[in-house]
Amino acid sequence: MSSILTNNGAMVALQTLKSVNDDLGKTQTSISTGKEVGSAKDNSAVWAISKTMESDIAGFEAIEEGLSIGEATVAVASAGAEQIVEKLTEMKELIVSAQSENVDHAKIQADIDSKVEQIGAIISAAQFNGANLLAADVDGNGATGVGVLASLDRVGAGGAVSAVEISVASVDFETDLDVASMTQITDSASAASALGEIETYLQTAITGAASLGADAARLEDQSEFVSNLVDSMTLGVSTMTDTNMEEASARLSALQTQQDLATQSLTIANEAPSSLLQLFR
Repeated sequence: MSSILTNNGAMVALQTLKSVNDDLGKTQTSISTGKEVGSAKDNSAVWAISKTMESDIAGFEAIEEGLSIGEATVAVASAGAEQIVEKLTEMKELIVSAQSENVDHAKIQADIDSKVEQIGAIISAAQFNGANLLAADVDGNGATGVGVLASLDRVGAGGAVSAVEISVASVDFETDLDVASMTQITDSASAASALGEIETYLQTAITGAASLGADAARLEDQSEFVSNLVDSMTLGVSTMTDTNMEEASARLSALQTQQDLATQSLTIANEAPSSLLQLFR
């Protein structure tokens, strides 16, 4: 039955055109923004996951910066400790040479005093951003270690987050390497006493330098891991939410063709009632 009051064909064609236009609008938006899931209404589950991951990415990027500062702090202390080991080794050489009777002990002691001053200067200068792992704090309470935020642990999807910290212990060379109080070399006997003392200090310095080196390597490894983790998480979010441009381009072409056909169908359907006039001629 044909009716001039209700054009069923036009209604169907109009609904089809609306649906195509909606899809076309979504496709154009995803292409222009580069986001397949740009808001919660696009895909609430994927959007929620991506936002949680993005917040974690922001946190890990901040951790990267903190690790860089921690690395620099430990690297400065490690370099200072290694330099102190070298100076103590040089002092040991001088003390060994002072074991002989026919040497200028006063000159050797003067050289040792110079190196003692160098060690003190190294300890004082081995600080970064106010943190010195080789010297006592301003209150004289001994060298203090540093804690470096290394990671964030999340319990399940959207669960509680806890911070993971790497603790770097200090090596209080200012207190432990009291080389200024060593036995003064005046003869071979005093040189023998000084040799035992310098050997103790040297082993203390070597142990401390090795500890700082291990901590520096650990922070470097953690920094590399966090950097790779951020890249992986960013790629994961991109995979979930970003627009596949090749697919979107093909879909856009198809929808534009469907839009043209739906428009033509609606035009034909709208012209159908006018054909009823032929029945009354």
